Amino acid sequence: MELGGLQRALLVSAIEATRAGGIIGYATCSPHLAETRFVVTDVVRKRRDVEIVDARDLFRDTSDRLVQHLGEGPFVQLWPHVHGTDAMFFSLLRKFRPDDT
Repeated sequence: MELGGLQRALLVSAIEATRAGGIIGYATCSPHLAETRFVVTDVVRKRRDVEIVDARDLFRDTSDRLVQHLGEGPFVQLWPHVHGTDAMFFSLLRKFRPDDT
């Protein structure tokens, strides 16, 4: 199985294991769209019980200021030359409660 397919399967498994109203975090240490945005948007497009939540507000520095240059959202993309980290990607999903749909 290619890496993107495995990542989709893992994300679907996480969604299935999450109770309604719960939050799922999807993170990779990759900047490649086929392993980041495309995985999340593809999985969400095929489901009616999850939504993507803007994750940028969760990224704060030690002074509680928002970290800058995280991308256009709702995803977060960190870069070695900007953030001093690996090229990490982060996304949040919320699983709907039955009365939310």
